[in-house]
Formats: sequence, structure tokens, C-alpha cells
Amino acid sequence: MQAPSVGGVMLPRGNGQSVRLSRGASLTDFAEKINANPASLVAVMMNLGEMVTATQSVSDDTLKLLADEMNYVLEIVSPEEEDRELLESFDIEFGEDEGGEEALIPRPPVVTVMGHVDHGKTRLLDAIRKTNVIAGEAGGITQHIGAYQVSAEVNGEDRKITFIDTPGHEAFTAMRARGAKSTDIAILVVAANDGVMPQTIEALNHAKAADVPIVVAVNKIDVEGADPTKVRGQLTEFGLVAEEYGGDTMFVDISAKQGLHIDQLLEAVVLTADASLDLRANPEQDAQGIAIESHLDRGRGAVSTVLVQRGTLRIGDTMVVGDAYGRVRAMLDDNGNNVEEAGPSTPVLVLGLTNVPGAGDNFLVVDEDRTARQIAEKRAARERNANFARKGVRFSLENLDEALKAGLVQELNLIIKGDASGSVEALESSLLQLDVGEEVDIRVLHRGVGAVTESDIDLATGSDAIVIGFNVRAAGRAQQMAEREGVDVRYYSVIYQAIEEIEAALKGMLKPEYEEVELGTAEIREIFRSSKLGNIAGVLVRSGEVKRNTKARLLRDGKVIAENLNISGLRRFKDDVTEIREGFEGGINLGNFNDIKIDDVIATYEMREKPRG
Repeated sequence: MQAPSVGGVMLPRGNGQSVRLSRGASLTDFAEKINANPASLVAVMMNLGEMVTATQSVSDDTLKLLADEMNYVLEIVSPEEEDRELLESFDIEFGEDEGGEEALIPRPPVVTVMGHVDHGKTRLLDAIRKTNVIAGEAGGITQHIGAYQVSAEVNGEDRKITFIDTPGHEAFTAMRARGAKSTDIAILVVAANDGVMPQTIEALNHAKAADVPIVVAVNKIDVEGADPTKVRGQLTEFGLVAEEYGGDTMFVDISAKQGLHIDQLLEAVVLTADASLDLRANPEQDAQGIAIESHLDRGRGAVSTVLVQRGTLRIGDTMVVGDAYGRVRAMLDDNGNNVEEAGPSTPVLVLGLTNVPGAGDNFLVVDEDRTARQIAEKRAARERNANFARKGVRFSLENLDEALKAGLVQELNLIIKGDASGSVEALESSLLQLDVGEEVDIRVLHRGVGAVTESDIDLATGSDAIVIGFNVRAAGRAQQMAEREGVDVRYYSVIYQAIEEIEAALKGMLKPEYEEVELGTAEIREIFRSSKLGNIAGVLVRSGEVKRNTKARLLRDGKVIAENLNISGLRRFKDDVTEIREGFEGGINLGNFNDIKIDDVIATYEMREKPRG
């Protein structure tokens, strides 16, 4: 039914009908759903006090405002749901094993190691791998996500376990959570000398949220002050009760440094998997899984470490990983050896993708290159629209002028480039969670993998952004361009250092706070009277220095007699001076204040901007 809308524009009325739109949709998308002219929806938005073009990606709030006005019920489709619908349109089912029970065979468990910083996660992984990965890491932090497979002998049988190597620092909450989603079992590392720490609880909550069984590795049992029993008691409060206390969580006391009881830990992982999980997959179907880490390799192009969850991935397969696609040119295992195929729970490095996918993106094998390209392009367009909608700062016509004039909008714009997508995502996630009050905001204009390019500097120039290079540098001409345009490019190799500096910069954008800093004290030894200047104090500077035009207070017998005085004149003998240092004598004039006595103390100070802690 046609009915007049606001502003005399003829529009269909919803009568409570539901409209499904994806995140970042435009008014044109809305118009197509309700069979209306996009220009008329622009007119409606103007009447509602919002300036929006027909093709611009708009926020969920703007779409809801429009839907409410036109009596429609808005339903925003989640990215996961939208992706499922996209794949269904190509007759692809993601996340399901094909065939019946007889098609399923056992697969190795996938394990993530979690825990507090410095409790020995990397050293434990190192002990399991028997190779030293710590030496090459900045600050002893795992900078990239990788994955590898190890063998363990359990009850005389050779069993494989796949480890996802996630960074352990608390800054990588996003990665750790994502790691848990692709994980069957979590190993929670707790130092026997420290016990349960804040990040231990954080890691535990991630594992519980992902609904994965937990095996506790009580590390550093060889260190003085180690108390494994105390750890068991502390974790009981969080619902992890050891088997020896009647619970169902396996605790293993280890020393990653000495390599003690590592075999027992791997056995505990396998036994936990057997007892509480049915780990089976169909190896015969087209491969599906998840991207663990991706980066740009100078010689090999875009490479991605993927974990096959079902099916078998083979060289020559056409695959889609997030918004990247390509034909598998080569596959390498965790030791760098070429492999022809990878079955369920096997991690491999894949070569042949068009661009760098995101860490945590799903991958699937399709029959044709054309299908892969179409899925990738649609995913990229959806992501782009959602980003545009998220980035747009929303103003109404009424308050746009006021906001700009009052300077209410204060933002720190950032461009993040890194050597691997997982690190870039973790850095972005950590920065966006910084809380320094409501006065300032942080906005990531662009993030990507690879060196800082000229287009990054261009974007930074136009938007007053700071460029962060994480384990990457600016290419030659980009560096010259940054210097010419005055763009601030910062380089980091440790993520928490970047977070600390950006947090300091954000705090610097807040209104300054001032604190009083004492400069010096002077004791009055004599008083000279001048008809022109009033009383002048002959002083000896006892500490620090006394400067002209600074604030002062007068103390008599330790009590403050006068506040907020001004050192309006300073003399040494007959000369006017700007300062008198400790141990020297001179004359001080306090302006109109004349109530001074011998033995009084003049304390001078200045107000300095206080660094925000």
C-alpha cells in the first residue's frame, strides 16, 4: 500500500513487516528490499536530520532509525549468517562432515597453550618441540601464530597431537580467544611459584567460553618456593578440581626448563581427549578448516598457515580463505618439508593465494576457480561495507556545526601495518580496548600486511594519522614521502611497547592536569625599604633557585602567611637578574606585598603539566 511519508515523499509503509539487511548496507539496498526509490529514502533521512547519500554504507543505528520511521522491523544479518547464506547459494555446506558415521575416522586433538605471561608457555612449547624458538623472539614473546604436530606414545600406541602456537602476552586476548575456538583442548600453564594470576583467570575464561576441556600444566616445579598443591587449591575456586581431589581435571607437575614430565603432559592431553571428546572427521570430502596465521613473503607472495578440520587438502586444489582465493601451488609442514596432502587436524603452510587472509578466517575447497573468486569478492565487498559503516562518525544536521566548533570530536587516527595478519589484528584489538576517558577516541583507518607504502602515507597525510609499522619498515620512497609530508611513522617489534606509547599519546590529547613543583627557598636576612618599590627582602638562597616572575609563598615559623605571591623583581647587588642560585645572596621584591620580617622564608614554585599515569 502506498502512503505519504514525511516531506510529502510517497513511500511504501511497512505495517510491521521485517526487512533483512547486512551490516554496512546502503539506502539503495534498503530501497531494493521495499521496492522504493533510493532518492526518496535520502529525502526521508534529511527530514530526520541525517545527511546520507544513497550509496553510502550506513551504521546499524541509521538503518534502524529509517526502518522505525517507515514502520518496518529491521533485522541485521550477522556476518556468520550472511556467509552461510552466501555459501548455500553455491550449494556448499560449511562446518559439516559429509557422509554417515562410517565415513568418519579418528583425528588428532588440536591443543592451545594458555596462561599468564612469564609462566613458561613458550618454553613449554619449546620443550615439546625440542627446538629453541625463544632466542629469536623480541622480548621473549611469541610474535606470530604458528601450528605444528608432535607424536606421543600412549599405552604403547603412537598418537599425534596438533599444537596451535598462540602469543601469550595479555595484549593478544583476541588471538587467544580465536585460538580457543579452533581448539579441542586447552593446556593451562600455571607457575608453581606464582600461582594463579590475573591472566591465568582470563585464559581460563576463554577456554570455558569456547567450551573446551582443560589440562593444567603446573610449571616451574624445580624453582625455589614452588607449591603445586597451592595451585590445585587456587584453581578449585574456579571450578577446576584435580582428579586426586575427586574432580575430572588432569593436573601434571612439569618443568619446561628441565624437560621434566613433558611425556606425562602429552599423555594427559590424549587421555582427556579420549575421555571427553569424540574427535572424528571425514578425510574423503573437500577440505575445510581455519587460517591460523598469514603473511606476505617476499619470495613466495601471500602464504597462510591453515589447519585442516575435515577433508583432505591436496596440491592443485582451488581454495577460498576469507576474502582470498587461489590454487594450492605448494604445501609445507611445520619443519618446512614439502607435503602432497594434509588430512584432518594437520597444519600446513599454503602457497598460491591472491592476497593475505585474516587470522581466524575459514577456508574451504571448491570445484572451480570462478566459484572461488565470486565467494572471495562477495566477502571482500561485505567486509568493506561493514568497515565503512563502522568508520563513519555520525552527526545529525542539528549538532554538526556545534560539534565542530566546540571541538567535541577528538580522535587519534591510526594506520597499522605488520608482517602477519594475526599480529595486526591483535594490535588493533588491544588498541581499540584502551580506555582513557570519554574525551578522546581511537580510530583505525586502515590495517594491512606488508611494508608501509606510499598510499599509506597518502592516507595518513589526508587524515592526520600516525602510521604504526609492526616488524615492517617503510619502503624507500614511502619513507622520503613521510619525511616530506611530516607524517609520524613509528616502528615496533614488541606489541605491548606500541600499546603503551599509543596510550600515552591518547592521554596527551586529554585536557592537561597541572601539579606544583618547588623551585627553591630563600631566607630573609635583611629588609630594605624603597619609596618606589616598597619593602625589598635581602635574602640568602637556601635551596634550588629563585626565578623572576614565578609564584611564591611566605612562611613564618613554618606556617604559611601569604599564598600566590609573585617574584616581580630580582637583584644581585645593583644588577637586575633573572635567577639566583643556591648559596648566593640577592634582593627579592614581592610586588605589592610588604608584610615581611627577618627569618621569614620565601618558597618559590611553578605549575607544570602533570604526565598522566
